[in-house]
Amino acid sequence: MRDADPFVEWVVKVAQPCNLACDHCYVYELRDATWRHKPSVMAPTTADRLAGRIAEHARHHALRRVRVTLHGGEPLLAGRTRIERLLSVLRQELRGTADCDISVQSNATLLNPHWMELFRRHGVSVGVSLDGGREANDRHRRAKNGRSSYDAVRRGLELLRRPENEALFAGLLCTVDIASPPVQVFEALLAHEPPVVNFLLPHATWEHPPPGHDPDRTPYANWLLAVFERWYTAPRQETRIRLFENIMDLALGGDVRSESVGLADTDFLVVESDGSIELSDSLKATRDGGAATGLDIFAHDFDTAARHPVVADARRGGLSSLAEECRGCDVVRLCGGGLRAHRFHPDSGFANPSVYCADLRLLTTTIRDRVLADVALLRSVS
Repeated sequence: MRDADPFVEWVVKVAQPCNLACDHCYVYELRDATWRHKPSVMAPTTADRLAGRIAEHARHHALRRVRVTLHGGEPLLAGRTRIERLLSVLRQELRGTADCDISVQSNATLLNPHWMELFRRHGVSVGVSLDGGREANDRHRRAKNGRSSYDAVRRGLELLRRPENEALFAGLLCTVDIASPPVQVFEALLAHEPPVVNFLLPHATWEHPPPGHDPDRTPYANWLLAVFERWYTAPRQETRIRLFENIMDLALGGDVRSESVGLADTDFLVVESDGSIELSDSLKATRDGGAATGLDIFAHDFDTAARHPVVADARRGGLSSLAEECRGCDVVRLCGGGLRAHRFHPDSGFANPSVYCADLRLLTTTIRDRVLADVALLRSVS
């Protein structure tokens, strides 16, 4: 049997709990409750098995580089000793096989000099989730006692931006909230000097649509396009914005590997704290167990996972994976049908356009037309 395309990235749930109670969290606040039955932290034996499985996969496919993202919950709740052991065993297992880019996605409230010393030694980059300034961030991202999380995040970001740490700053992750002024949110993020900003649409489905949803209106595109205009027309590049850059690359004929736009297959898996192998976390927005595969790293290698029908179907890009009305759409090669989870309806599964279809059409065509017009203008004067 022909091997499926290899995975090159693993999102590793080193800790299930979180010290915040974000009301838009796809792990705790949406449809899925499987986290209740998983260990709070990844055991050393599970970490060892994971590292061995990743190295095995890299050797089999002659991968020169792989990526591992430490995730949660809040991954720092796993503790420094447990995290350092995982980092060490990953380096040890992959030595001589593949380079490993390791990052951690954190809310930054627990960052301290001891964590940063560990990350410097192991070359671990740090991405931080932040939804804007104090008001915008605290609308959704509060501590479990209801108090503001903003000052703690700000302190973590100040530590991350120190000269000895700034090379490890991977960027900011912001969930779009149409109740917050878009340019104000963007400029609040810019104040932390992120090298990259990634904007995420709130995870939603046709059964549970996003706030302000109306199939005939485009509030999320309007919000994002206000940020795009501010970013695109700046006299100098202040940061990168991954979503916009991906759409621009696609408009110019490039290839993009993204869950959110374009038609490429996905190339990552999630490994939970108990060693179970899962699909993208975003699928937890669809139903209880929406990301589950029934596989685990103790009984199954990652090639077995790649061939599993549930995994193969979920990671498949291309037109054949989309609803009929999407296949004939003139912007499908840009939007790619949107995030798979956002297409879900309990009666028809994923055979639907995105719940953000109107927004994606306006967003992608506006950026495409703007970029192509500017390229044509440059060519005409050169």
